[in-house]
Amino acid sequence: MNKIARFILFDILKNKIVIFYTVLLFIISWSVLGLEGNYTKATLSLLNVVLLVVPLVSIIFSTIYVYNSSQFIELLLSQPVARAKVWFNIFLGLATALILAFLVGCGLPILLYSSIETGFSLIIIGIMLSVIFTSFAMLAAVLTRDRAKGIGISIFIWMFFSIIYDGILLVLMFQFADYPIEGIMATLAGLNPVGLSRIFVLLQLDISAMLGYAGAVFAQVFGSGGGMGISLVVLLLWAAFPFLISLINFNKKDL
Repeated sequence: MNKIARFILFDILKNKIVIFYTVLLFIISWSVLGLEGNYTKATLSLLNVVLLVVPLVSIIFSTIYVYNSSQFIELLLSQPVARAKVWFNIFLGLATALILAFLVGCGLPILLYSSIETGFSLIIIGIMLSVIFTSFAMLAAVLTRDRAKGIGISIFIWMFFSIIYDGILLVLMFQFADYPIEGIMATLAGLNPVGLSRIFVLLQLDISAMLGYAGAVFAQVFGSGGGMGISLVVLLLWAAFPFLISLINFNKKDL
């Protein structure tokens, strides 16, 4: 890890918000998994928490951190360091810190109380969501100099993928219920990293009734093994594309 990324990592790990985030995740995870006797119910409850809290904290905290580090970024760019290297190391430091916070907060209780397969899938999607929404945060921060507007963009991105997108799919399902839209719905399911993360874990539990329409179609079209493999590949693409777009914009931006 580069010196820039290490500096950012240790700086974030000392941040009170990140410490509170870690402790909050640990308390919630331990309470849900340790005190709930029904294993499936506990896993689903923790999954819902991870799908809402991890993306929200990752995108809001990362966006604010980038704006607060504007003078630090300008100082780095005044040195003989490539812009791409600076931007990548900021992303690397942010993503690593949020991943470590998630692993301590959720990973430890999951390893102690959950089954190996389902617990491992929960940890994977927590890591992926941390990286994906950090990537979105980098994009939101580079699109505008206005901090309020950048944070607003980040909140909208979180709301769109966590809440609005499912409503759009539901409307499409009712409007085109008489047509063979299984393949289209399976494709649309892959366009939402939060919904895809939910499907990834629920395929491990093999609860088709709780997958939702898009998730059930996804499992039907690709099968459990294939569906999980495709889900993971698409999540990796979701992590890469927003960051690459932000990097292109950052290289062109006049600071």
